[in-house]
Amino acid sequence: MWTEFDRAMMREALREAQAALETGEVPVGAVIAREGKIIAAAHNLREALHDPTAHAEILAIRAAAERMGGWRLSGCTLYVTLEPCPMCAGAIVQSRVDRLIYGAKDAQAGCAGSVYRITEDPAFNHFCKSDGGLMAEECEAVLRAFLAGRRS
Repeated sequence: MWTEFDRAMMREALREAQAALETGEVPVGAVIAREGKIIAAAHNLREALHDPTAHAEILAIRAAAERMGGWRLSGCTLYVTLEPCPMCAGAIVQSRVDRLIYGAKDAQAGCAGSVYRITEDPAFNHFCKSDGGLMAEECEAVLRAFLAGRRS
């Protein structure tokens, strides 16, 4: 189901998550690829920017749209270490990303399959194929490290 390219892109998203962890942010990383190349990468910056919308996915979508010179991210795949929340899933649909691949499931707020499936809801005018579980253990480990640090 997963290609070696998918795994390589998730490793890049994990590097972004690690960068977030090192600065005290919730460690979520995202990468957007198109035609075999990374066009954007980001990690959570909510604390640093004092911005509740500064999730990795939103920041990566903004950077990809700027790089492509338009808001439509057709032909793009977004890789993210944690299943997107409702806000991010909505942004994925609105930006016309073709494919979403995430690592860890989010049983509390995940909207690409766990709680709801915004990305594949036929009520919306765009469908984004969504698959989760790629390198889930590695993605969960970064989140556990963050939570362990907060508890100590």
